[in-house]
Amino acid sequence: MESLILNEDETMLRDAARGFLDAAAPVSAFRKVRDAGSGFDRGLWAEMAQMGWAGVLVPEEHGGADMGHRAAGILAGEMGVTLAASPFISTAVIAATTLRERAGAQGARAADALKGIASGELIYALAIDEGPKFAPERVAMAAAPAGNGYALSGRKGFVAEGAAADRLLVLARTGGAPGEAEGLTLFDIEAGRAGIARERIDSVDGRDFARFAFDGVEATGDDVVGEPGGGLEALRTGLRAGQAALAAELGGLSAGAFAMTAGYLKERKQFGRLIGTFQALQHRAAHMWSEIEVTASAIANAGRMLDARPDEAEVAVSLAKARATDTAKLVVSEGVQMHGGIGMTDEFDMGFYMKRARVGAEWLGDYTYHAAIVARARGF
Repeated sequence: MESLILNEDETMLRDAARGFLDAAAPVSAFRKVRDAGSGFDRGLWAEMAQMGWAGVLVPEEHGGADMGHRAAGILAGEMGVTLAASPFISTAVIAATTLRERAGAQGARAADALKGIASGELIYALAIDEGPKFAPERVAMAAAPAGNGYALSGRKGFVAEGAAADRLLVLARTGGAPGEAEGLTLFDIEAGRAGIARERIDSVDGRDFARFAFDGVEATGDDVVGEPGGGLEALRTGLRAGQAALAAELGGLSAGAFAMTAGYLKERKQFGRLIGTFQALQHRAAHMWSEIEVTASAIANAGRMLDARPDEAEVAVSLAKARATDTAKLVVSEGVQMHGGIGMTDEFDMGFYMKRARVGAEWLGDYTYHAAIVARARGF
C-alpha cells in the first residue's frame, strides 16, 4: 500500500488551499451563489485557475502544474469543507485526465484543450447519464454513420456543469446494444453545436446541472476521443479520477459538517449544561470522527493508486467513493439532528451540507454501484 501520510509539499498545498477557501469561499459565499442561481462563481474559478488548480492534472508542457491525483484529492477535499462550488471535478479532473491520455494521438487539438483547461478558459462537462442511475454500459444514445462522420441523437441528463460548459465529453453508441460495454464511442464536441438543446436543471444542492437533447448533431472522426467503439476504455481513467475526487470532496464535506456540529455541541446549553457534556452525544460524535478518519485513509489510498498504478485503481476508487458516500450521509444526518430545530431551516448552513451530500452520493455512481465493484473484486 502507498503511504497515506501527507508529504511536505502536500501539507503546504492543503494549508494554502484551506487559507484561500476560508477567506474567498466560505459557506456564506455559496449561499450567495445558490440565491443567484449561477451554479458557481466564475470569478472564484478564475482565481483557482491562477493558482494552478485548474491545471493540477495537466502536463507542464500544456501549461499545467501536473501535481497528480493525490493533490487533486486534497484540493477537492478542501473545497468540500466550505462547499466551494466550481467545475473542478468535471473539467480539471475528468476532462483533463481523459484528454491528457490521448494528447499524443489527438495531437494539437487535445493540446489546445488542455491549455484551455489549465488557464480556466475552457469548461468541460461529462454527458453520460441517461437514466436515474449512473450506468455507462446502458447508454443508448445513437451515433449513426452519416457521410464521413456520425449523427448523434438522444438525450443526456444530470450533466454536472452542463449549463456553463463550453465543451462536452459525450458517450454515444456506434455499435452493440444498451448493456454492452463494446460499441460505445467518446466524442469531444462544442456544447453549442447545431442540433444540441440545453436545459438547466434545478438541483437540490444549488449546483450547475443540465440536461441535453441531441438531434442529428454532426460529429467527425476528429471529434472522437480514443478509438471508435472504445469509449469506455478512453474514459476509464478519467472516470476513476473523477470518482476519487468526488469521494475526496465528500470527505471534506463530512469534516466541515462535523466541525460545525462539534462547535455547536460546545456552545449549546440544555438543562443548564453544555450538550457536549452529555455522554450519549459524545459517543455519537466519536463515532462520526472515527468514520471520517477511516474514510480519509481510503480517499488517500485511491489518490495514491491513481498516481502509481492507475490500471489497478478501480477497487481503491470504488471503496473510497462508497465509504465517502456512507460517511457523509451519517455525518450530515447526525449534524441536522444534533442541531435540533435550527438544523432543518434554510437560514442555517447545515442543510447545504446535507443537500450536497445527497447529490454527491448519486453522481458518478452511488453506494450500491461502488460497493458491488468492491464485492466482486473480493469474490462475493
